[in-house]
Amino acid sequence: MAAQAEPRSDDDVLRALRTGTAEEHRQLEETLDLLDPELDRARLVQVLGLMHGFWTAAERGLDEWAARHPADAATAGWARRRRAGLFAADLAALGAPVPGAAPGLPAVPGTDEALGRLYVLEGSTLGGTFIDRHLAALPLLAGVRLHAFSPYGAETGAMWAAYRRVARAHVAAGGNADRVVAAARDAFRELSEWCRPAARAQAVGA
Repeated sequence: MAAQAEPRSDDDVLRALRTGTAEEHRQLEETLDLLDPELDRARLVQVLGLMHGFWTAAERGLDEWAARHPADAATAGWARRRRAGLFAADLAALGAPVPGAAPGLPAVPGTDEALGRLYVLEGSTLGGTFIDRHLAALPLLAGVRLHAFSPYGAETGAMWAAYRRVARAHVAAGGNADRVVAAARDAFRELSEWCRPAARAQAVGA
């Protein structure tokens, strides 16, 4: 039997997340391409609808985890990190219906997997600040203020720093960093695949 790799230490769990999901992250950014200077309203609405469905499913799984692990959920500040409602509000601001479809995501069995999924959901708020600025400058959004891409505003850095502290502390206390990374990679792949219709729409319109 092959020897198992030693669990990663808390000192490099964030580095492991960053490097271990780099390819999946790149593929997702290429799929969405929300910094496209020719982004039109139809594709923006499509992306918002797909992201609403994904966040709805992802948050459902995290709510189930939080019910089983309330102390861990409180430590992670889960109650402040929901965004599905913001995607729905942005669609409403654009006069678009909120789709009811959502992907079937795997369950979140423990805090390792929850922190992996949260790495994707929360990490998107960092790039979301750039997306938010780009969208605000588009003529098609004149007079419309969207909120889902940058939900924390001036608190974005603080909310991300809090996630980093929680992830490191969890691994230092015995959590499995490899499971955290695997869950993050899965979440990136699932989000990219779920949003693929928007990438196809872009390719057709190019």
